[in-house]
Amino acid sequence: MSITAVRRIPPRLLFTVVLSAAVLVGGSLAAGAVSTSSHVGTAAHSMEHRGLNAQQLAFHDHMRKLWEDHITWTRLAIVTFAAGSAGFPATAERLLDNQDDIGAAIAAFFGTRAGDDLAALLHDHITLAVAILQAAKDGDSAAFKAAQGKWYANANAIADFLASINPRFWPDDVMRADMKVHLDETLTEAADELAGHYAASARDYEAVHHHILAMADMLSSGIIERFPAAFR
Repeated sequence: MSITAVRRIPPRLLFTVVLSAAVLVGGSLAAGAVSTSSHVGTAAHSMEHRGLNAQQLAFHDHMRKLWEDHITWTRLAIVTFAAGSAGFPATAERLLDNQDDIGAAIAAFFGTRAGDDLAALLHDHITLAVAILQAAKDGDSAAFKAAQGKWYANANAIADFLASINPRFWPDDVMRADMKVHLDETLTEAADELAGHYAASARDYEAVHHHILAMADMLSSGIIERFPAAFR
């Protein structure tokens, strides 16, 4: 199924789907927002900028840009879809390209296979959301629940993969918690945008942005500490 198929779902129905997904993953959107407000895991791992040399700082900034692109193109996909814009397919394709960019950054240190594996998992991170929406559009509750389960399982798989290649600096429990926060916060953002709660959606994006920067800093610091010779 193409990601472009999401455009065929009416915004009112999509909002219902997002609300349903929030309930399935453990509560209302409001409850989810409260539970993620502390930005589990990453806040304690944000990198100190002081003391970084030029190579370290450049890599730190590059990792931030990759993940800012991730949430920026995600937001643009949400907004263009909610508005019924013809720009949604191109935006969705650019979002998928970003997953390859992130994989390439990992490949530079952990090898091509690792980069390709992460990119594939991140592609699934995007396309599994489409399967959730399509199942809801079809009124297939069993398929909806199955896709939703796969979406959160995929988040755990991403976390587990990152932990497996750099366990000392990217502990699995921290990575799993951070991936769940990322999904939950993005879900809240989407629901508010689709409901026409635009001010709330903008605030939601600020929370998403704050969290992803901290997560990017943990990832870059973990690579810098694991491969110090690469940054001299």
